[in-house]
Amino acid sequence: MTPPSPSRPDLSQRILENLHTTVLLFDQQLSLRHINPAGEMLFAVSAGRIVGTRAHLLFNHDELVAALRTAVATGHPFTERELVLALAPQRKVTVDLTAIPLRDPQSGTELLVELNEIDRQLRITRDEGILAQSAATRALVRGLAHEIKNPLGGLRGAAQLLERELAAEELKEYTRVIISEADRLQNLVNRMLGPNALPHKQATNIHQVTERVRQVVQAEVPETVHIHTDYDPSIPDLEADRDQLIQAVMNLVRNAAQAVSPRGHITLRTRTLRQYTIGQTRHKLVARIEVIDNGPGIPPEMLENVFLPMVTGRADGTGLGLPIAQSLVNQHGGLIECESQPGRTAFTILLPLTPVAAEAERPRHTR
Repeated sequence: MTPPSPSRPDLSQRILENLHTTVLLFDQQLSLRHINPAGEMLFAVSAGRIVGTRAHLLFNHDELVAALRTAVATGHPFTERELVLALAPQRKVTVDLTAIPLRDPQSGTELLVELNEIDRQLRITRDEGILAQSAATRALVRGLAHEIKNPLGGLRGAAQLLERELAAEELKEYTRVIISEADRLQNLVNRMLGPNALPHKQATNIHQVTERVRQVVQAEVPETVHIHTDYDPSIPDLEADRDQLIQAVMNLVRNAAQAVSPRGHITLRTRTLRQYTIGQTRHKLVARIEVIDNGPGIPPEMLENVFLPMVTGRADGTGLGLPIAQSLVNQHGGLIECESQPGRTAFTILLPLTPVAAEAERPRHTR
């Protein structure tokens, strides 16, 4: 016997409750009448506590509330793309918002608001851009380096030959300057190229890496620069080149120390992320290593280019530390992200946690 199909109101309610998109229903005075479970998750509050809240308190966004009032008055729907909402003092989300007025002869005009959170899509797009930028930069630098190193070698060799032909010691001083400057440029080009060797991966504890960096940098900075740690001890070992990871983290922490000097705070924080996408690849488990400082922050016009070579905000900086760190992490299938505002700059290393070879190859006992 075929079971009876659910009534239309019941079916609509089931669909509404299982949507991943937030759905809000406001009355004519923009008081919230209904919120679905996805909305409860977005606002981190239960329906019983939030129903009845006015729109201006819910969104804290004057321009949006004015647009909602206009939609109710005119009956015209509207859509806002990539709208940033401050749902809490320390929590912002980016959404696509659609508002649709609903005419009801009994209760007047109601407003249906749909919120589709797009932070994840935006982050994936941004990560793909960072990876593409890093790959393009490495290709460009390697091409330029090849064009520079060939004549540089010839210049140095000619200076050495000339030095042998000169009898006067004071004239040899000029050839030594040429050789010295050629060597300096050679070293600069090599640093721009970054690591040439492929990573030698083995089981690596990420906290041994961060602790090594903390000890070294703490010895270099004044006592007024404090380095704090906030570790997740459950993070498993990962397959990585320990020395390369130390170099990458070292570059980030030294940058942070220079940003907060002569006094300030740096935090090294580790966490795990599940089912996380880096670029176009989704990983079951990812290690997140954050280097956070309370310095003045990175100027907005420089933030998009911090991982490009020769980009620096310091007069004595080379602008190579961050590109090299990004390149080292990229070789491990990972990525470095950056967020900055005055008083808080965070560089985040994301590394896939793949099973350590020794564990993966360990034979299973069978009965």
